[in-house]
Amino acid sequence: MQTVKLERYNNAFMEELNIILGTEVKNPLLKKVVVTSVKITNDLSFAKVYFTCFNEDQKEVLKELKDSSSYLRGELSKRVDIRHTPELNFCYDESLEYAKRIEEKIKEIKK
Repeated sequence: MQTVKLERYNNAFMEELNIILGTEVKNPLLKKVVVTSVKITNDLSFAKVYFTCFNEDQKEVLKELKDSSSYLRGELSKRVDIRHTPELNFCYDESLEYAKRIEEKIKEIKK
């Protein structure tokens, strides 16, 4: 598989998931979720979906996302032209929190 094609799928999945979560799901907890990136395996069987949520319990959000994964996967299969829609695995993206901690440390050092 070409890496350009895989990157296109990653971006398409991320865009579509953000649209679905932001506008179409009924669960108010999931409306606050932002998908930060998607990494699809080379064989297209799995997609690791990284997300963040602001001021929410990430464990509760993760549980709700897992419960909604079949619905989300079905919606993706209708919107993204791909032969086999990969199984979605959700992971909390800690990079934003990590960046905040580093920024705070830098501010402390400057003082």
